[in-house]
Amino acid sequence: MLKLFAGEIAPKTGTYTVIGQNGRVVASVYVKEGSKMPPTQSADCHFEIEE
Repeated sequence: MLKLFAGEIAPKTGTYTVIGQNGRVVASVYVKEGSKMPPTQSADCHFEIEE
């Protein structure tokens, strides 16, 4: 599982799962390779995608 934070560059195109501070899925977002990851609702959130 690849873990990214807001502002980092997406290493591949795909649907990233947004994980909240409590470890639960908050949302999902489609990001193209080379694009910056979008802002999240909280600094404690991160994105995950299967490698």
